[in-house]
Amino acid sequence: MVTVLLQRLSHGADLPLPAYETAGAAGLDLRAAIGEPVMLAPGARTLVPTGLAMQLPAGFEGQVRPRSGLALRHGVTVLNAPGTVDSDYRGEVSVVLINHGSEPFTVTRGDRIAQLVIAPVSHARLSEVEMLDETARGAGGYGSTGVSGGANAGGRP
Repeated sequence: MVTVLLQRLSHGADLPLPAYETAGAAGLDLRAAIGEPVMLAPGARTLVPTGLAMQLPAGFEGQVRPRSGLALRHGVTVLNAPGTVDSDYRGEVSVVLINHGSEPFTVTRGDRIAQLVIAPVSHARLSEVEMLDETARGAGGYGSTGVSGGANAGGRP
């Protein structure tokens, strides 16, 4: 269990704090802290404030992720998923939503628009080398392992 300090901003004062909706939930639901409803046309994107600022402990990040129900039912998702809240960021947490659906979608005050997963972060020490170890995959890029069955399954690159 990690402690995250949370500051409720004035335009989110009446909204419930983020919460885990079930005992096994990985993410805390984030809500829209908007005054008037925002209509998101198909293909449109918008920045939705949450009315919250937070202080994450060093060595942790907040991952802003889509809600699966919004994605499935409406085609609405987090555009830069997962968005990252760094431990040294103190501004308002906002969510970039995009409507990939075929119908307009309206965001209203208090809607659960995304989820926040608190996760540990490792910092890497980079070490430049002349050559990397060989592997079976090698330098095969996007799609190089195929769709089913392994490397280049079905003759597809």
